Amino acid sequence: MNNPTNNYIDREKSWLTFNARVLQEANDENVPLLDRFRFLGIFSNNLDEFFRVRYAAIRRMSLETTETEKILGVPAEQLLKEITDIVIEQQSESLRILSEIEKKLEKENIYIINEKQVTKDQEIFIHDYFIQKVSPAVVTIMLNDLEEFPLLKDTSGYLAIKLVMNSETSQKEVRYAVIEIPHTINRFVVLPSNSEKQYIILLDDVIRLNLNSIFNIFDYESISANMIKITRDAQLEFDSDLSKSLMEKISNSVKERRVGEPVRFVYDQAIGKDTLEFFLKGMNILSSDSIIPGGRYHNRRDYMNFPNLGRYDLLYRENLPLPVPGLSLEGSILERIKKKDYLLYAPYQSFSYIIKFLREAALDPKVASIKITLYRLAKNSQIVSSLINAAKNGKKVTVQIELQARFDEESNISYSEQMQTEGIELIFGVKGLKVHSKICVIERIEEGRVKRYGLVSTGNFNENSAKVYTDVTLFTSNVEILKDAAKIFDFFDVNYRVHRYKHLIVSPHYTRTRFNKLIDREILNALSGREAYIKLKMNSISDFKMTDKLYEASKAGVKVQLIIRGICCLIPGVKGLSENIEAISIVDNYLEHSRIYIFGNAGDPEVFISSADFMTRNLDARVEVTCPIYYKEIKKELIETFEIGWKANVKARIHSADLLNQYRKRGDEKPFRAQQEMYNYYQNKLDVIAEELQ
Repeated sequence: MNNPTNNYIDREKSWLTFNARVLQEANDENVPLLDRFRFLGIFSNNLDEFFRVRYAAIRRMSLETTETEKILGVPAEQLLKEITDIVIEQQSESLRILSEIEKKLEKENIYIINEKQVTKDQEIFIHDYFIQKVSPAVVTIMLNDLEEFPLLKDTSGYLAIKLVMNSETSQKEVRYAVIEIPHTINRFVVLPSNSEKQYIILLDDVIRLNLNSIFNIFDYESISANMIKITRDAQLEFDSDLSKSLMEKISNSVKERRVGEPVRFVYDQAIGKDTLEFFLKGMNILSSDSIIPGGRYHNRRDYMNFPNLGRYDLLYRENLPLPVPGLSLEGSILERIKKKDYLLYAPYQSFSYIIKFLREAALDPKVASIKITLYRLAKNSQIVSSLINAAKNGKKVTVQIELQARFDEESNISYSEQMQTEGIELIFGVKGLKVHSKICVIERIEEGRVKRYGLVSTGNFNENSAKVYTDVTLFTSNVEILKDAAKIFDFFDVNYRVHRYKHLIVSPHYTRTRFNKLIDREILNALSGREAYIKLKMNSISDFKMTDKLYEASKAGVKVQLIIRGICCLIPGVKGLSENIEAISIVDNYLEHSRIYIFGNAGDPEVFISSADFMTRNLDARVEVTCPIYYKEIKKELIETFEIGWKANVKARIHSADLLNQYRKRGDEKPFRAQQEMYNYYQNKLDVIAEELQ
């Protein structure tokens, strides 16, 4: 996990620093107001996953072994406390930002009100809304007389209810209850208005206003409702029953996740001490768990779906996805790819080409088979629909679907059952290895011979995430690349045989070794006085051996430029260690997700796209694919897009040992916002082509 030496930044703290960059976006006055809400939601959602996975793993380690200091660099208990302290500070900052955004919205005539601020007319509407919509979905549990405390889900928010009963004696009876806030109803209720002012009330407060409708059978003198939220360990545990299928084991394990150990408890700071103690005791939450005081509302991930109210002036201007020059959504995409390779850079360019690629293959009489890897899929996936269509048209369709894609397990199981029913052959990966590669191979019979067409991508084949994740996809008919890609599907089928690949770099067998050789070549070039540089764009670098290799390159004089969105355990700019390494992070409207690797090669650069980050799991414990780019135009394009990212002086922060998230200084330079400039770059390409055609 971590390393005790001072040459690395702690992985967990680096991740929390990344999430602080997301919070910076919520705090940035240059970000449109409603998008600031979205960043607050992303911050909250990220934090939930962090506690369910990373915090939970360290907590588990602290309970299972006393040797945690050797692994983590510090005792696990100390690291857990440090994490909790950082999160409490971040939560406090997020509450301040939320309050500031709400005040600014009021200047735009948008008011978020609570149950004590409603008018008589609004109260009538809310009461009717509660009776018609909310009441049938509300689950309320009286707690005092239960033998066992009910299981609270970590995907839900709850109102902790305290009822003080009427009594003639001085000793008042107290009853406790819990209300689950329905997640099937929009959290934000837009109230009718006869003026320019727009009003919103949270579902939590709709319930608070109608507490008497829920508890009117009780004779109480006072009632209070405070929000609480629990986060559970999301680790999947598999039983060893050989009679059960992998799908059945994962399905059972996902159900067991619902009763995972609590790892975080967040509560409204206004809650009464006796009520807090009652719930902590009932839920068996210990002082060693992360207990975090928060505001009146939790589950702020819901702010990702805050209603736009028709106020598009308070949102980022939407850049419509551009066409890929030379590719058409009307004619045959396969005929185009036969002649040359194409690159799609989403969301700047339209993901529709990938759907078109599969839909054409589904109908083309000459296509014999489609093989594809799937990791995360969209709701109502057009990818799956296209594959089913292909199977119905008599194509042999083989899908490697990763059932253990974290938090997508249930969705992927459901899609698997759907595809199996339609006659699609499913492969459920390799034991002990997640399949994280993003590849597709189509085999077409042309003049009596098999001709392959394919996709290699840095991102999931997911049309929803393609709107907000930056990813590159190569469309190719390159014989050598696709021959290697076909071998990967053979490996899925017969995984005791390790294939040799001439062009693709495949984890877990070859990626680490090959990247080491590429770095070694740059080191040799630098020592020989030749041009030597490494430019890497990725999500995370946390593998210490790869970090050490980059340190070695820096010491030899290799210039290293890193664009790393998330975790960065490498410390750049340290004299004698990493003085030739610079590292930045870009956090903006889109989630930077593409992985692009460029090695100088003494003036003849080699360029790769990859599904793998420099993380131990990607290098050694997953099936990943790194693809060389041979087509000169695409190689040039990827180098130019990297340079656009590297020029960023807006939304670009410097990775450093102090974890301060300092923005890159602009000096006399004009503001350069990389994501907008990237869109302009692709728009300019189209403009140049249009001029040439005139």
